[in-house]
Amino acid sequence: MDYRRMPIEVESPEQLPGGYAAIKCNLAESSVTDRIWDDLKIDLKGLAIAYTHHIGHPQFRDLLAKEYNIEEKDIILTAGAAAGLFLLATTLLKDGDSIVVVRPNYSSNLETPRAVRCKVHYHELKYENGWQIDVAALGAQVESSGAKVISVTTPHNPTGIRLSEDTLKALVAIAEKNRCCLIVDETYRDMVYNDVGPVALAATLSPRVVSVSSLSKTYGLPGIRLGWVACRDPSLMESLLAAKEQMYICNPVLDEEVAYQFYRNKKDHLRDVMHELKERRDMVQKWMDSQDVFEWNAPQGGCVGFPRIKPSLSVDLDVFYHTLNSEYGTYVGPGHWFEQDRRHFRLGFGWGPREDVMQGLNNLVL
Repeated sequence: MDYRRMPIEVESPEQLPGGYAAIKCNLAESSVTDRIWDDLKIDLKGLAIAYTHHIGHPQFRDLLAKEYNIEEKDIILTAGAAAGLFLLATTLLKDGDSIVVVRPNYSSNLETPRAVRCKVHYHELKYENGWQIDVAALGAQVESSGAKVISVTTPHNPTGIRLSEDTLKALVAIAEKNRCCLIVDETYRDMVYNDVGPVALAATLSPRVVSVSSLSKTYGLPGIRLGWVACRDPSLMESLLAAKEQMYICNPVLDEEVAYQFYRNKKDHLRDVMHELKERRDMVQKWMDSQDVFEWNAPQGGCVGFPRIKPSLSVDLDVFYHTLNSEYGTYVGPGHWFEQDRRHFRLGFGWGPREDVMQGLNNLVL
């Protein structure tokens, strides 16, 4: 394994001198505001601080299985979605194997296959195409490379664009035709801006599909490190469990119990989250419409977008980011975090007080 730190982690707000306190307007976050323990009303009395079920909390997995219309055995709990993605990459891929991954993307989806020394083939998403996947082109990439894995994200980080049900089914067909695995990072699955909710969990469409999610982004619980992998391939699930056991045996019992008790009231939590996020997204869209420096493809899910400085404008990007950070205390996720031109940046609108988000937006054009 060839490990290297990712720019998004090296430059993350918590790594700055002074940490979060040094930032007045934090538009770099890709989640809703972190929850406060006192507000959760979690009862941990009598909980034994012991090893847990290696595959994960049975009652929590049962909740997920019923929601997704799969079986409990098809779900393994992991230390956040990041651990699930790492387990998948190191289980499915080895030195010299090929993977087709969409780019831009969440950094781990790019960096972990490189650490395994894979041949990484990028399916480049373009602003001009609405950040949508070109299914035919991706299929050709898979076929020509002999890829063992396809890696996509929906709703997408950092753009907020969703895969349609037709596109998802077309990707499943490509995976089945080429006898490879389709990994779908669905961390923002519940965060969708429509009245009908998300499409079917990708893992329900074929045993060759794996879904990954967590409680971090949508529910403001990144500190408990609880995610899951869903797949209907028993052989792969057994291998993932073996990998998990060799890495850390089981999840912390505290994390799993907090997650379980929280998720029992998921509907109430999600209702409140989405009510706030819809208003925030509308606020950002109204701001976008009011100025002529930046443009974006409006997010269809998640709590981030990926705007850019309009191509017709001449801007010193070093000065732009330095001034924004040092003079206005405003932080965004610059394009290089996602291996994109720095005219782009990830704009998070779900974290912190709404008035701070609005002030951060105004600071962008001062």
